[in-house]
Amino acid sequence: MIHDPWYDAPVSGWEGPAGADEPGAAGPRRTQPAQRPPTATDIYREVQRSAAFQEVRSRYRRFVVPAALAFLAWYLAYVVAATAAPGLMSRPVAGAVNVAMVAGLGQFLTTFVLTWAYARHARLHRDRAALDLRWTVFDRERVRGSDRRAAGERSPEPAREEAGR
Repeated sequence: MIHDPWYDAPVSGWEGPAGADEPGAAGPRRTQPAQRPPTATDIYREVQRSAAFQEVRSRYRRFVVPAALAFLAWYLAYVVAATAAPGLMSRPVAGAVNVAMVAGLGQFLTTFVLTWAYARHARLHRDRAALDLRWTVFDRERVRGSDRRAAGERSPEPAREEAGR
C-alpha cells in the first residue's frame, strides 16, 4: 500500500462528524496544532548540547591546549636562546654540529611527535564518540528528510539546481 499524505491529513479544523469527541457538542472538533519537524539547525543544536558532544570537546581540549602551550613554550625558548644566548647556541656538540642545530632539528622532531600523539589520542579517545555523534545526526537528518518527502515538501537542492540553469 502506498502512503498518501492527502488521505491521512484531516481538513483544517474538521476531523469528523459534529461532536465526535464530546457528547452533545456541536460544531467541528478542534485539533491540536501540528508540531513542526525539527530543522537541521535544531538537530545540530540538540547534539551540541548533548553530554556526548561535550565529552568529545572536553577530551579534545584536554589534549590540544596543553600540547599547544608546551610546543609554543619550546619554540619560544629556542628563539629566545638563539637571540639572547648566541654563545650557548654556537657551542659545538659533535664536529660542526652545534647546540642551535640540535635544537632546530628538535623542533622538527617535536612537530612529528606531536602529530603522532594527536592522531593516537584522537583514535583512542575521540574518534568512536565523534563517529557515534555523526551517525546520530545522520539518522535524524534522514528521518527529517523522509518526513519532508512524506509531507510533499520539495527539498532545497533541486531548487538550487533549477535556479542555476
